[in-house]
Amino acid sequence: MLDFVRDILPLKDKLFRLALHITQVREEAEDIVQDTMIKVWNRRDSWEEIDSIEAYMLTTCRNIALDRVRMQENRPTDSLDEAPVERPDNAPSPLEELQQRNSLEQIKQILDDLPEKQRTCMQLRDFEGLPYREIATILSITEDQVKINIHRARKAVKALLG
Repeated sequence: MLDFVRDILPLKDKLFRLALHITQVREEAEDIVQDTMIKVWNRRDSWEEIDSIEAYMLTTCRNIALDRVRMQENRPTDSLDEAPVERPDNAPSPLEELQQRNSLEQIKQILDDLPEKQRTCMQLRDFEGLPYREIATILSITEDQVKINIHRARKAVKALLG
């Protein structure tokens, strides 16, 4: 018997990381996690029919996030400005900050340029530590396709970084 607090609530961090990886917006990712939790809660009467609640939740989260990204792409933006961020006294120097930002942006750009399935497979395997079988279930593909997507993603990242 599944319990919301014991079995489902602990998955919120994984859901958040997946949603954040897809949307790249913290607030949007938080909303997606909340929507996922609500959707899972509303389906509580049929939890026993679900083989893997984690796979179901990650699939639901992924689908909601992809839907939101598609909606955002079709919506015009009002402003590109972001609110200024306060820095503590021990903040890195502007040069260190620039170097870190450039490195992170390069890695982020490489990951963003990967095809969606490769990017998601790599995220779920390398960052979330999910087994191939579960990733296959989440993405509705075979385990071999998961392995191939991960191999291609790693190869592309390595080529572009090295």
